[in-house]
Amino acid sequence: MKIAQVIVDVPHKQVNQTFDYLVPERLLDMLQPGMRVIVPFGPRKIMGFVLEIGDRSEFKRLKEIEDVLDLTPVLTEELLELGQWLADETLSIYITAYQAMLPQVLKAKYKKELVRTEGAILAEALELLFAGRDVISYEEFEHAPIRLSMLQKEIEAGNVTVDYIVRSKATKKKVTMIKPAREVHLLEEAYMDLPKIAVKQKQILAYFIEYPTEIQQTKLLKSLETNRATLKALLDKGMLQEFQVEIYRNPYDEESFARTEPLKLTEQQQQAILPIKQSIQDHMHDVFLVHGITGSGKTEIYLQAIQDVLDKGQEAIVLVPEISLTPQMVRRFKGRFGSRVAVLHSALSSGEKYDEWRKVLRKEVQVVVGARSAVFAPFENLGIIIIDEEHETSYKQEDQPRYHARDVAIHRGRSHQCPVVLGSATPTLESYARANKGVYKLATLDQRTNQQAMPDVEIVDMRKELHEGNRSMFSRALMDKMEQTIARGEQVVLLLNRRGYSTFVMCRDCGHVKECPHCDIALTYHKNSNLLKCHYCAYEEPMPLNCPECNSDLIRYFGTGTQRVEESLTQLMPDARVIRMDVDTTRKKGAHEKLLNQFSNRQAEILLGTQMIAKGLDFENVTLVGVLTADSMLHLPDFRSSEKTFQLLTQVSGRAGRHQLPGEVIVQTYTPEHYSIEMAAAYNFTAFYQYEMRLRRTFQYPPYVFLVLITASHPEHVQAVQATQRIVQLLHQVIGSDTVVLGPTPSPIARIKNRYRYQCMIKYKKEPHLATNIRKILEQIEREQRSKDLLVTVDMQPYQLM
Repeated sequence: MKIAQVIVDVPHKQVNQTFDYLVPERLLDMLQPGMRVIVPFGPRKIMGFVLEIGDRSEFKRLKEIEDVLDLTPVLTEELLELGQWLADETLSIYITAYQAMLPQVLKAKYKKELVRTEGAILAEALELLFAGRDVISYEEFEHAPIRLSMLQKEIEAGNVTVDYIVRSKATKKKVTMIKPAREVHLLEEAYMDLPKIAVKQKQILAYFIEYPTEIQQTKLLKSLETNRATLKALLDKGMLQEFQVEIYRNPYDEESFARTEPLKLTEQQQQAILPIKQSIQDHMHDVFLVHGITGSGKTEIYLQAIQDVLDKGQEAIVLVPEISLTPQMVRRFKGRFGSRVAVLHSALSSGEKYDEWRKVLRKEVQVVVGARSAVFAPFENLGIIIIDEEHETSYKQEDQPRYHARDVAIHRGRSHQCPVVLGSATPTLESYARANKGVYKLATLDQRTNQQAMPDVEIVDMRKELHEGNRSMFSRALMDKMEQTIARGEQVVLLLNRRGYSTFVMCRDCGHVKECPHCDIALTYHKNSNLLKCHYCAYEEPMPLNCPECNSDLIRYFGTGTQRVEESLTQLMPDARVIRMDVDTTRKKGAHEKLLNQFSNRQAEILLGTQMIAKGLDFENVTLVGVLTADSMLHLPDFRSSEKTFQLLTQVSGRAGRHQLPGEVIVQTYTPEHYSIEMAAAYNFTAFYQYEMRLRRTFQYPPYVFLVLITASHPEHVQAVQATQRIVQLLHQVIGSDTVVLGPTPSPIARIKNRYRYQCMIKYKKEPHLATNIRKILEQIEREQRSKDLLVTVDMQPYQLM
């Protein structure tokens, strides 16, 4: 008798444990830990993950596993252990951690059906609904005007049962193949017997007489310019045979990537790569921070280190921020390692993602390049994990499980005894402080590989421009430089730190600002639809002609969005062609690549975009970068705002003058004296690091302390406040004397989707049992509050303080 311990797909604290199930005889030989199974749970059948298989249980009566969804485990033993660690670290539940590791298509969908018991007589309304059928879908019942209580009575009476059908959306792409069903000499006889008018049938037979092998149906019909009806006649006669084969959906055309050879490393690159190579050779876990200015050749270091790993027969994971998963990055890895690379990111269709992930599972590839969740790639022999642009906040997941990809990478690096490489021109202060203390190993690259100087940066004070009568969003210096650049046949990149047409709508008479009725946030004006939209809850309404408060017609939009900049550009420089890249223009699949290719092929002089254009782009003809609103991030209620501004300015400056032509950068700002802007203009990371660290020490922020953010939300204001007060009260009973709890206080956005939000923040240096204590506090709050509407979220490493 074998017993499986299963984590069931019920995302609730009460069932956050394993349940014992009997393994039926037919599954004894094939069931393994890491497989997904269908199990009865209460009245329904649900999906679960098998964690362990043993031969004893403390329970007498056990239910049997109904079915198995996988033929091979979808989670390796290491990933099963990682899931438990992840759930404990992020205070989430096990099933959520395991689901986060799998591609979307493997998340099972449940379909309910109502089954009528044989011979049962139902209430009249239900009789009409079933209309003589034995089974109907639950959706049909939901759309009928019948009360749920009536159905419940019939279920209690045993007249109707509810069946749960699990539909796993994991589809495989199949193609139809055609092959001869008889020997060639029999095909020749059939060819002679066909009447003269059956020209197309004869053509098909002639093809198979010459090439008696299988061929894809679409290729066959296309090459012979015929249709399925002609082919069917031969299939019906038993001359040919059709069958299906499974193929991978390939989002990338392998042929289009020119193969590249390793480049000769500069002396700085040599020094940086040596200890990494040593760590690979010695099978040792170390964390390396490669701090290299833009264009200093970090990617080549990654590629050559991966080559060493592949030579040892091991595997590699490379994480890049979602937005820099540009075709350029993919091309570099595919160009070096060809079909040994799988690419995982959100722009792929779910089918493509599933196929790429299965290549990893089947050990058909050795390198995965992807965004955050690619850190869970099911490799079993990892030799290196690389995180490029490690400062990017997109490596932190903002919903459960709230993990940081860097922490997961380091945990996996320990399990596999392999190096983890973090690379950035502007590393986070936390990582750089660890490297300075010797926790990480530091390598510095402060020269570009082509010895080109970093572009000159000019800071323009927009207050002066305003005083001197320039009311446009472009300073005179930027306009002059843009005209000169375009006249020389070179290209310009303009960065706007914002999205949408403009930020808000305000009445110039009474100062009324149009806000979302469900969230405490101003609505954003979108010009192409003439709508005001809330970027939090998706509420929208038409742009009013008059102020709803004072009825004045002086209602105007304020602020600058990418659409508005594009309009101004076309008025000021009617001959310049502009490509706009923002959330709205890159929604469609492949739009990113298409727009960048157009710019690369010089189909436009100006590339205008939001943060997504600040990273990883490499265009040889770009010599001017303009930053239109350098300080829009400085005023956010976030202690990292200066750091984020410094990083963004440094990154975008690195887009200019990367090749033979020298580059220039113009930064427009209303706060030119701010240290993050001055130091970014001077490319002085060390000075910025020292200055910012002094501030962080004074005000006790990371890396000097750790933070935890606890947010409580409730439709009633009082309930949200009381719950947060109680959490703070209970925290004070369990924390050390050095630990500080700030709050309760309203969240910076105090209401979202009609829910009031309150928060408290814990600042601590040493609290070994904090996670356990918070878990206990949450359980106590749940028992005391008894309000189903109370939601408490805990972020053990907050990056979003809004």
